[in-house]
Parts: sequence; C-alpha cells; structure tokens
Amino acid sequence: MERRRWLQAAVLMSLLLLCSGRELKSKRQAPAYNSTLAKTLAEYTSAVYTNDLSQLFSWTCEKCVDLTEGFEVIELIIDVKNCLEAYVGFASDMNAVVVAFRGTQENSIQNWIEDLFWKQLDFDYPGMSEAKVHSGFYSAYHNTTLRDGVINGIQKTREAYGNIPIMVTGHSMGGAMASFCALDLIVNYGLKDVTLLTFGQPRIGNAVFASHFKMYLPNAIRVTNAHDIVPHLPPYYQYFPQKTYHHFPREVWVHNIGLDSLVYPIEQICDDSGEDPTCSRSVSGNSVQDHIHYLGISMHSESRGSCRIVTDDNMLRYKVGTVDGTIVFSKQPGLSVDQLLSVQ
Repeated sequence: MERRRWLQAAVLMSLLLLCSGRELKSKRQAPAYNSTLAKTLAEYTSAVYTNDLSQLFSWTCEKCVDLTEGFEVIELIIDVKNCLEAYVGFASDMNAVVVAFRGTQENSIQNWIEDLFWKQLDFDYPGMSEAKVHSGFYSAYHNTTLRDGVINGIQKTREAYGNIPIMVTGHSMGGAMASFCALDLIVNYGLKDVTLLTFGQPRIGNAVFASHFKMYLPNAIRVTNAHDIVPHLPPYYQYFPQKTYHHFPREVWVHNIGLDSLVYPIEQICDDSGEDPTCSRSVSGNSVQDHIHYLGISMHSESRGSCRIVTDDNMLRYKVGTVDGTIVFSKQPGLSVDQLLSVQ
C-alpha cells in the first residue's frame, strides 16, 4: 500500500512538472492570466444571477460580498421578454467599470444546448468580410435594448470616475454577449483598455471571426471548467474550417490532475489557436454540473423559476423607463449603499 502511494505521488509529480512546464512555455507568449482577477470577475458574474433586483441594485445580496464588496451598481438592465440581464457599475478597489451579463437559467440549459448548432449569419462589422457569427448570440446583444442600456451605463460611470478601464464578463450565454460587447466597445465606440474574461462560454463565430477578434482583443481570456459541455458547442468540425464554429483565444482550462485521493487542481493556459486539443477539447465535455460551478463559485440563480425576478415598490424611483419589454434601473454615480437604502 505504501509503495503504491509513493508510485502515485511520483506519477502526480511528473504530471505537475509537465503541466508546469507547459504553462511556463505558454506564459511567454500568452496574455497574463491573473487568478485573483478571474476569481473576482467570477464573483461579479455570479451576482448577476440574483433574483431580487433590490438587493442586486443596492449590492446587498448574498453573493455581493468577498472580493466584490463595496461595488456600486450604476445601471441595471433587464430584458424580460428575452430573459436577458446585465449590470454596469464602478469597482473602486480596481478603479474600473465592470459590466456583467447573465447566462441561461440552469433549468433551461438542456433545452438551450439542443439549439446550439449552426444558425450563422454574416458579421457586418467593417473590414471583417467572410466572418460569420451565431445569429442568436449576436442578436441577444445587438438586436435588443440590452446594448443601449449597457453603453449608457458605461458612459455614465466614466463621466463620473474618468476614463477608467472597462472589464466585461459573463457566464454561458452571458459570456457570448460579453464577447460581442467588448468587441463592440473597441470597434464601434473606439474605446481602449477593455478587458474581457468569460466563464463557460460557447463558440460564437467561425475561424475568420476568431482571427479578427484576436486582433482587437489579444488579451481576452475564456475560462473553461473540467468537462463543461457548453464550451464544446456549437460543434467544431476541423475538416470544415470555413464553416465550422471556432473559439477565439485564449482559453484557460481549470481541471484536476492526479490519481485516487492525490488530486491537484490546475489552471492550464492553452495555446493561441483557440482550439487547443490538449485543453478542454481533450475531454468529452458532457457535464452540465461543471457548467454551473466555476472556481468554486455557483453560476446559477437561487430559484429555478424561468426568468424569475423579484423587486419592491422602492425600486420604482430608480426606474427610468420600459421599452419593448426591457426594464432599466439607473442612479447617479456616487450614491453609497447606505444612502441608497436610506432613500428606499
């Protein structure tokens, strides 16, 4: 038994050395991956699943703690018709704007996954001919009122706090919308210092699109988790490079290595192809459970009700209008949580 444990430890050490060597080699060429920043943005992403909008808007929800404590929500946008949601606010500790998009409710993930196949359309951004994107993800950001609310929130936050960096994040379908948002900010609004870090996002375009995306957002990070099913969708067919969906780089694959009880979690930095065969593509990708937990943080709502949201009458004073089924709550920057609650 003791000999077996020593053998397991030796094998584990070899695996760790191999993975460590791979990470060191990748880091010389890869954008810097910051584990603390990833954990922080994962907490921001988790908070957007809060059903009680009053608690989310005042940042007093159960998930609004730890690395995100003291965050100030400026704009909260809910597209009730299409079950979409995002918020924009100011993180004083990072001196940055944070934009977080909500993903698909976990009770409808299976139905949503079944629809994650082709449905491509031509991408109409300038200078990106032959680029194709997923029509559903593109429309969720571009063809709803969510985009206007997010842009307005960013402008309002930067007017109050200066031209500070913008960090865009999201999980699942929220990661897809976050990716389109980050590209939109750079290409169409000419903004700089935009950081994109997503969790468990699906593929959103073809290889041509991924190439253009990499040019505009060379430091983008996609975190994938173990056997999460969603990063494997829509399918990747390597023999049809022009038509197939293709991830943009760079992936960081979080998974465990080891034998029996000797397990060690690693964050593996993948190559710059977007489709590194040694990262999440090396496993089957059949787990919904791995999709709704990232970096030890739950990525789902408290209720399994479809698009269920809760608020109270005090929130009406911050409601700036309802257009095409979209509700926007907005406040002037600088209003603290205590002041917000006292007004309520």
